[in-house]
Amino acid sequence: MYSLAPHHSFGLPSLASEFLSINIPVDLKAQLSELGDVTFYILGEGSNTIFLENYQGTIIKPAFMGIDLKQTETYFLLKVGASENWHNLVLWCMQRNIDGFENLASIPGTVGAAPIQNIGAYGVEIEKFIHHVEYYDLNTKSHNSIGSTACEFTYRSSVFKKRLSDNIIITSVTFAIPKDWRPVTNYGELKGLLKPSAKDIFNKVVDVRMQKLPDPSKIGNAGSFFKNPIIAFKQYNKLQQSWPSIPSYAVDNVSVKIPAAWLIEQLGFKGKKIGGIGCHPHQALVLTNDGSGTGEQLLQLARAIKTAVLSEFTIELENEVRLIGKKGPIVL
Repeated sequence: MYSLAPHHSFGLPSLASEFLSINIPVDLKAQLSELGDVTFYILGEGSNTIFLENYQGTIIKPAFMGIDLKQTETYFLLKVGASENWHNLVLWCMQRNIDGFENLASIPGTVGAAPIQNIGAYGVEIEKFIHHVEYYDLNTKSHNSIGSTACEFTYRSSVFKKRLSDNIIITSVTFAIPKDWRPVTNYGELKGLLKPSAKDIFNKVVDVRMQKLPDPSKIGNAGSFFKNPIIAFKQYNKLQQSWPSIPSYAVDNVSVKIPAAWLIEQLGFKGKKIGGIGCHPHQALVLTNDGSGTGEQLLQLARAIKTAVLSEFTIELENEVRLIGKKGPIVL
């Protein structure tokens, strides 16, 4: 048995039957064939996965590294191994004056997880930069490539969380970063920046995230536990009658995004605990493990929050973090 506590940032005590590391994409077919029909789970850095209990299967941890830079007149083209750390890639680009990723600094996880989640922050989503994604298809046992449009990106989702969910292993991501850089400062704390450089934005984002989010090396957490819900303007206008200060961000002509943290905070969950699992006292969107928490306690608190928000606001929260039980994903 292999301990999974060091392999997911929430740090719950859990074990796996087997643990397999694969370093080269071309080795996938041979090494996976040796597993036969054994149940397995593909794990990156574990910053968006919580193992709630012992996993009765094999953990596959790819180690696909490397950064290859090419250029055209208008773009930097970066082919990056799926196992590279995302924030380290942002730093790598900043050091070479390749600007564009600065709003996405300090997001935990790997490069391979970026298109799956369509990671985003401070007005920028990664779909803006993705050229194509290379992956290994577990069903056809073949290597494939998919272009940005076919990735079907939406808010915190993609084809990799839908049709291709659990059927592929991403091996690399190629980004096309425009050389004609323009700052994005129309969101949150970035609005106060005047004529900022990419480095100014990067520093501000890192500073804000350090203040808002707990360090997983000090207290177990998986970042934002819930997605920010998107609702129709009609529902939002109705909610405003009871909650005049409810914040929102326009998504399109018919819908708005509501900060999940605000909804949770209004219901008094900030600082609440069930055993060793708590709702962070400074950021209601983050659930934490003080080192003594259990998977059952986490489910109790998360479900209590989800039920209360649905009852009060008629909004159903969806967890952003993947919850894994003994046989695979668990529905909250």
